[in-house]
Amino acid sequence: MTRVLVVDDDAALARALAINLKARGYDVAVAHTGRDALEGLAKLHPDVVVLDLGLPDLDGLDVLHGVRGWNDVPVVVLSARTTSDEKVDALDAGADDYVTKPFEMNELLARIRAAARRGAAAGRADTTAVITAGDVVLDLAAGVVTRDGQQVRLTPTEYHLLEVLARNAGRLVPQAQLLREVWGPAYEKETHYLRVYVAQLRRKLERDPANPRLIVTEPGLGYRFDT
Repeated sequence: MTRVLVVDDDAALARALAINLKARGYDVAVAHTGRDALEGLAKLHPDVVVLDLGLPDLDGLDVLHGVRGWNDVPVVVLSARTTSDEKVDALDAGADDYVTKPFEMNELLARIRAAARRGAAAGRADTTAVITAGDVVLDLAAGVVTRDGQQVRLTPTEYHLLEVLARNAGRLVPQAQLLREVWGPAYEKETHYLRVYVAQLRRKLERDPANPRLIVTEPGLGYRFDT
């Protein structure tokens, strides 16, 4: 059973989310503060976190940074902050998705399902290949990425994006295809997701992120993984 940790200081909203998720077969825990969220994450090991940014004790971005310091769980931000910069800040901090309030419950549930699938795919065995690009090795059987022999910590979304690129090594992968395969059909125009996550992958994998040789941008078209 997929376990979801809902973090929101609005008790009525958190309760409504919990009811809807439980009705669809999820195991749900609720936290109303940032500190409770971090404690719940350590104790409960959820498969997905739904995180409000406007918490009473800690800013949600600080919670995100705290989570990403040691945990790769998919995080769906649920926030009243609606500007593009605020969304990018959350994605930069490690969010896998961003939903603005007010929201449609069915849309949020769909995004939670997608996040859970990405998390499961990142940890699922795949025996088809070991892909090597210079000092970077992507072991699909183990779901492990190494650089210079040292394991690189990737979030489920980062891993999924890298896997799609690596499986198409040497070929241009259009932006719309990447967004569709990693986030789903509803995300084909959310190109800022790609900018943020490609930048994160480059910081972790490229020797010189400002002059990438592994993940190459084809301006206006998409990205190419060079081996």
